[in-house]
Amino acid sequence: MKSLIRKAAGLAGASAAVAVMSVAGASAARAEAPTNGCPYPYVCFYVDEHAWNAGTPIAKFRDVTSSYQTVRSRPHYHVVNTRNDDVAYLRLQDGNSICLPPNTETVFTNAYSVTGIKISSSSTC
Repeated sequence: MKSLIRKAAGLAGASAAVAVMSVAGASAARAEAPTNGCPYPYVCFYVDEHAWNAGTPIAKFRDVTSSYQTVRSRPHYHVVNTRNDDVAYLRLQDGNSICLPPNTETVFTNAYSVTGIKISSSSTC
């Protein structure tokens, strides 16, 4: 079962409610198994709950970059980071960003768009 570990910071004044959750039982060995269709070492985006439950991500990213890669702007329901040691920064439609720690997912409870992703080799936000 997934457990809530914190509310995402950095969304002052934003209307999106975002929760960051730990991927249950994630370890170096377990991380190799896909999480809802998202294989290690990817960060995957799901357009809605149906896609999340079906394990069909709409986009997958794995490259560490120094700048943001463009994510097609659309509401996202889930984003999962299956990487063991790398954080993913998600740039939101209003210009704010949140950090997704290794082996975690974020759930956007309001239809909120992610417009960019930057995967960093840092293991902490």
